[in-house]
Amino acid sequence: MATNQRNLTHATDSTTVADLLERLLDKGVVIAGDIRVKLVEVELLTIEVRLLICSVDRAVEMGVDWWRGNPTFDTKARDPQLNTPGLEERLARLEEKLETPASSDPESR
Repeated sequence: MATNQRNLTHATDSTTVADLLERLLDKGVVIAGDIRVKLVEVELLTIEVRLLICSVDRAVEMGVDWWRGNPTFDTKARDPQLNTPGLEERLARLEEKLETPASSDPESR
């Protein structure tokens, strides 16, 4: 008596979420779309959406580095006058002058 045996196939190449995320960030994904609102063949609004998902290293390779030179994200790009050496001392001297009575004060004569 022959029994009907089924061949079971097991997937050995399973992908975890971490593997998928690593591949996604390594290669990068671009999602693009346009939304247009028209009324009687007159375009009222156009929205162009471009979304890039990738790692920072990959973005730099592609020439996308909008955060460099932006004072919000890059401390080296902040106002150079704020990082001037001696600014603290100058400020302290000015505050000291404001706190001491002026020589034109009648009581100091």
